[in-house]
Amino acid sequence: MSITIEHLNYIYTPGGPFEKQALKDVNLTIDKGEFVGLIGHTGSGKSTLVQHLNGLIRPTSGKIYIDGVDITDAKTDLKAIRSKVGLVFQYPEHQLFEETVYKDIAFGPTNMGLSDKEVEKRVYEAAKIVGLSSNILEKSPFELSGGQKRRVAIAGVLAMKPEILVLDEPTAGLDPAGRDEILFQIKALHTKVGMTVILVSHSMEDIAKLVDKVVVMHKGTVAMCGKPGEIFRHIEQLENIGLSVPQITKVMKILKDQGIPIKDDIFTVHQAKNELLSLIKNH
Repeated sequence: MSITIEHLNYIYTPGGPFEKQALKDVNLTIDKGEFVGLIGHTGSGKSTLVQHLNGLIRPTSGKIYIDGVDITDAKTDLKAIRSKVGLVFQYPEHQLFEETVYKDIAFGPTNMGLSDKEVEKRVYEAAKIVGLSSNILEKSPFELSGGQKRRVAIAGVLAMKPEILVLDEPTAGLDPAGRDEILFQIKALHTKVGMTVILVSHSMEDIAKLVDKVVVMHKGTVAMCGKPGEIFRHIEQLENIGLSVPQITKVMKILKDQGIPIKDDIFTVHQAKNELLSLIKNH
C-alpha cells in the first residue's frame, strides 16, 4: 500500500496558552513495499506524523491518502484503515493487558470478526515471525522479560496482517542482542511479504542497514528525503539540526579527507569493508 501526504498541518491545543504547531506543511510520498526510516531529534514531529497514518490523530489541515483513499474524509471507514495500517508504539508492552500471551496476540484478529480457527492460525504465525516459542503462549505476558513483552506486542499487530507496518522506536530500551534480533525479524518480514514498513528510530546505524529511503524531520517539517547514501553524505547539514550519521560514515570521510580515494556514500560496516578490500586489491 502507498501513502501520499499533502500539505499536512497539525496544531496541538489550538487557541490555547500551550498552542504548538507540531507539523508544518508536510508533503511526502511512500511507495508500496518501501522500507522507510523516519529520523529526527525529540520534538521534530516524527511520532505525531505516524499517528496520523491510521487516523489516531486528525490533521488540522491537509490530506492523507492510503492507497488512494482519503483518510481525512469524515466518511472514510477508519476501522478498515486501521486493519491495514498497523502501528507499534514506543514501549508497546505497556499496552499488554490480557491474562495470556495468546489472548493478547489474538485481541486484534478477534475484533476483526475472524473465526476462531483463523485467529489461532494468525496467533501462531505472528508468534513465529517475532521469535516467540509456542510454549510461551499460555503464560501471562507479565511473567516475560522486556524483550519478550516487546515481541508479544509486535506480534499482536502482525496478527492483523497489516499492509503497512509503522514502528515507533520498536527497540527502545532493549539490549543490543534483543534489538538486533527484532530488527532482523522486521527486515526479514519486509523482504518476505513485501509490506510497506516505516521505522522511526534514533539509531543511524539501524536506519543505514535496513531502509530504502530516509525521511529527516526537523521542527515539524520534512527537512530531507532520499536514499541513505544521499542523506548521510550531508554530515554537516544533519549535525546542524542535531542529528548525526553512522560512525563508519565519519571514519570513511576522515580517510577521504586525507587523500585516500574512497567513496563518500558509505554508511554500513559491510560497505566499508568491501570498499577497503577493493582499494587494497587494486593497489
